[in-house]
Amino acid sequence: MSADLRPDPHDMLAWPFFEDRHRTLAARIDAWARTHLAAPEHPTPANVDALCRQLARSLGAAGWLRHGIGGREYGGHGETIDTRAVCLLRETLARYSGLADFALAMQGLGSGAITLAGTPAQKARYLPHVANGTAIAAFALSEPQAGSDVAALTLAARQDGDGWRLDGEKTWISNGGIADFYVVFARTGEAPGARGISAFVVDAGTAGLEVAERIDVIAPHPLARLRFDGVRVSRDNLLGAPGEGFKLAMRTLDIFRTSVAAASLGFARRALAEGLERAVSRPMFGQTLGDFQLTQAKLAQMALTIDSSALLVYRAAWLRDRGESVTREAAMAKWQASEGAQQVIDAAVQLWGGLGVKSGTTVETLYREIRALRIYEGATEVQQLIVGRDLLKAHAASKEKTP
Repeated sequence: MSADLRPDPHDMLAWPFFEDRHRTLAARIDAWARTHLAAPEHPTPANVDALCRQLARSLGAAGWLRHGIGGREYGGHGETIDTRAVCLLRETLARYSGLADFALAMQGLGSGAITLAGTPAQKARYLPHVANGTAIAAFALSEPQAGSDVAALTLAARQDGDGWRLDGEKTWISNGGIADFYVVFARTGEAPGARGISAFVVDAGTAGLEVAERIDVIAPHPLARLRFDGVRVSRDNLLGAPGEGFKLAMRTLDIFRTSVAAASLGFARRALAEGLERAVSRPMFGQTLGDFQLTQAKLAQMALTIDSSALLVYRAAWLRDRGESVTREAAMAKWQASEGAQQVIDAAVQLWGGLGVKSGTTVETLYREIRALRIYEGATEVQQLIVGRDLLKAHAASKEKTP
């Protein structure tokens, strides 16, 4: 690695958002990543599945996946998911390897609804294997006509004897094609819109479940369109109460949306490290690139963007760990961190000049990695709507209290 990825002595871990256990965790994951992720992967559509399985096993064996699971008896690190811990893990892994970050994140997101609403039997069946990396989890929410508008999903679940029959499609499903099970959100029709959605756990080998298409994207990772053609599951596969699936999906996303912001932060920190390395090593007109005021101003803007993102990310994580609602704060964090990381990485590409767009260089890889984070788990425009609506709601509530 060309850049110095050691933690900054002025870094955020001294902030009051963190406890000593978080500082210890940050040091441990950084040391592990330097050892185990020193040789970057080069994922392609041909090898990305094997790489993700390998990373999941490695992360599970090291104990990192346990932080995305709730309940010690089911393999979790604690009784509940520590959002700050998940964010620190994702930020660090993203600095070293986008695919390692993806592998950790999808295990947590794919099993999060089971942690939150699963029965003891469901938790015992799935969570320990997710925690040790021997089972791959997936979160199946999006559909061809229902991405940001989750309430518009149409995959149907109809009662069939003592179980349910699922028919329809899901798309843009991360870990699609390699998952051992999917948490699937389907319309059960108890009420219109969001109130008529339920959640199910569907094993990958279930009859009628087909990987209809593998989807290749600019930063390769396992992604697929799934077809459900008369997929029958027992009543024991229902997660939580019928009609409560939308709420469960939003609760799951509230945990992991903040961690998307943390991954963005990790990518941005790596880009700044690469930019600094380039600035001090690139000769130019009898000086180095870093001697020019334009370069110094660019680096300063990158640092400012990173610190402002970090404050929002760990405020949201801290508030959630305190048991508070973080809908607005998580949306702000994802909005700022993903958009800010795009700007920081673009600046790093510019500092690297022609090498910045050479395929396989670090900053070129970061440029491809960051783009999807501005879209998935709620595009930036959706986060803006969430923040705006929440502000109006809070304002209306305050007016009602005013005598």
